[in-house]
Amino acid sequence: MIETNRPAAAPAEDEPDLLRDQFRQLLRYRRLIGAGIGIGLLGGVYLGISTADTYVATADIVLRAPTDDPFNPSLAPDKAINIGSERQVALSSSIANEAAKKLGVDASGFAALRSGLQVTNPPQSMVLRFTYTASSPKEAAKRANAMTEAYLLKRQEALDLTRDQMVKGYTDQRDPVAKQLDDLVKQINTMPAGTARDAAYVTKTDLQSKVNTLNNNIAKLQALDMTPGRVTSAATAPHAPDGPGIPLSLALGAAVGLALGLLAAWVRLVFDPAPRSEGDVARALRAPVLGYLPRDKTGGGPLLAAGEADPRLAEEYRSVAFRLAYDSRFADRRRLLVVAPRGSSETAAAVAVNLAASFAETGKDVLLIEADLRTPVLASQLPTDAGGRPRWSQMPGGPAAGGRSPQQGESDWPDGRQLVVDAGESGAFDLIPGERVRNVARALTSPRATRLVSEADSPNSTVVVLAPPVLSYADALALVDRVDGVLVVCDPRAVHRSDLSRIRELISGAGGTVLGAVLHTPLPGEKRGLGKGRGKGGRAEAAPAGPAGPGRAEPQPIPYEVAEPEQHIPGDGTDTVALRTVRTGRR
Repeated sequence: MIETNRPAAAPAEDEPDLLRDQFRQLLRYRRLIGAGIGIGLLGGVYLGISTADTYVATADIVLRAPTDDPFNPSLAPDKAINIGSERQVALSSSIANEAAKKLGVDASGFAALRSGLQVTNPPQSMVLRFTYTASSPKEAAKRANAMTEAYLLKRQEALDLTRDQMVKGYTDQRDPVAKQLDDLVKQINTMPAGTARDAAYVTKTDLQSKVNTLNNNIAKLQALDMTPGRVTSAATAPHAPDGPGIPLSLALGAAVGLALGLLAAWVRLVFDPAPRSEGDVARALRAPVLGYLPRDKTGGGPLLAAGEADPRLAEEYRSVAFRLAYDSRFADRRRLLVVAPRGSSETAAAVAVNLAASFAETGKDVLLIEADLRTPVLASQLPTDAGGRPRWSQMPGGPAAGGRSPQQGESDWPDGRQLVVDAGESGAFDLIPGERVRNVARALTSPRATRLVSEADSPNSTVVVLAPPVLSYADALALVDRVDGVLVVCDPRAVHRSDLSRIRELISGAGGTVLGAVLHTPLPGEKRGLGKGRGKGGRAEAAPAGPAGPGRAEPQPIPYEVAEPEQHIPGDGTDTVALRTVRTGRR
């Protein structure tokens, strides 16, 4: 029997983990949630203050239908009374007019008198509940009772009027018949015996029967109990305001505001084009997130990680370098291109420098190439000395390093200048500084640049190339086919998912591969997606370099300083070999 080992299926994401992730994403919009809670609290304060002097009095009335036998079980009051119509009558202006007469309310206060009344009907009952709201407890009770009395009085008048009209109708029918009967009786008394008298007696009997029937109907109507209803619960002055009070109002307002804030945050999250999590970045780039740089404590934008001031940052760079070293795609060629999506490349430069220092710390020969020929600043911001391996700059049959060759044409980069960067205890690595050139594309695709990148083919060598933002300039795409492996450095809150997808498509189309992404928090002094104190395109204005050629001005190095010993926090578990600190200005 042959057993086949099948790869285990990827475990499904746990629903609680998904909920926790979504909740964390909602917490990104703390301002919206805070604004919702603030609005809710303001509403709670308004509710508590507006209902602080509001008193409600309630009176109940049980309606009765006119009946001659109130103890007859076959009588159904709900069949004789339309409770919905009665409720509308209780809210009508005629009832309010009658109550206004009793209360002495003039025409100017009539509208306020009607607005304070509410009439409801509890389910499965013949009860009308009169609820009156006023600013005074005594006034609320007085007006509620006045409304119930006015309603009962009007209903009594309506029932009496209906009975009187019916009695009058029966009387109007009876009187002609009774007169006819009286006349017939007189005729019968004067008629002789015979057939005519017998016929008159039959007519008399019919007329007498009609009169008796009409009299019975009138008697029944007059015997009806016309009580419209009774007050089962008279209104009394309330002892406390009807409002929930300030504490409860604030609690309700906070709860409602929190719900509104979460709803607003959810809507903002749905329509937010920025990646909502590391998973969104990985899906857009189709590459893993290799690290998330912690917020820099120094706040000075150092290029080399501040080992003594912030050991976490140095360890995160080492972790990224470790993951890259064990990536087969990078281990085959050991060429890494570091780029940012758009805007500032300050963090991308720091990542490139620190990865070079991390690789040098493992004993590799590292060459850092600054392919940013538009604003080159690494040579002025790093502690460098002349030196390095000049073999890449020796063209066959050409001049020595630092000379010029006709094959270079207009491009003067790379010009053979190679510097050694002192990374402190991490070691040293070589730096090819960038230079301003007339034609950037020609310089990046020149044979010298190609041979420079090929340094990674040497045993135990690694080449790290820093390029301008890939969506701002096409410089990075000119190097992709030579470097292959690309590392994207971005702030997930300042880039769109569509930008990351476009970067992946551009790099794949140029023949390269996205090895992963390094995420970071917004730079100090920046707002989301915006930089302060930067020039066009979101990049910091660098000191203008002189034109290419003999006698050009060399960039003045910016002073750097080493982290102060007192910045180290002993005993925090991060006492490892630290990278040297170089404080710099904005890139």
